[in-house]
Amino acid sequence: MSGRADSDDPPLDQRVDAADADADAEDVEHEVRRARWTALGTGSVLALAGAAAAVLRLAGSAPVLVPVAYACGAAVCALAAVLGSRGRTRRALWLLIAGLMTMALGDQFD
Repeated sequence: MSGRADSDDPPLDQRVDAADADADAEDVEHEVRRARWTALGTGSVLALAGAAAAVLRLAGSAPVLVPVAYACGAAVCALAAVLGSRGRTRRALWLLIAGLMTMALGDQFD
């Protein structure tokens, strides 16, 4: 059962490898989508929390630097959410860390 050398069908092992590559590509696409949604969700939640904290601190007797730090941290987290939704998840992660650290710094001044 030997086939012709110029046959159009690839050997069986190459067909299996192609199927595995398609499955791997789908897994990677799923992971990328999950990372985008995670960055978007986390950035949005942190931005809302920072904005709420800024409003609460502004209404209280805290120094002016405290609500400004919370508002700046919230703005950075909102930017991270936008970048994360566009696929820049690594930059979004670093911006989330920076925004959260800015809000924590504002908490230290309180």
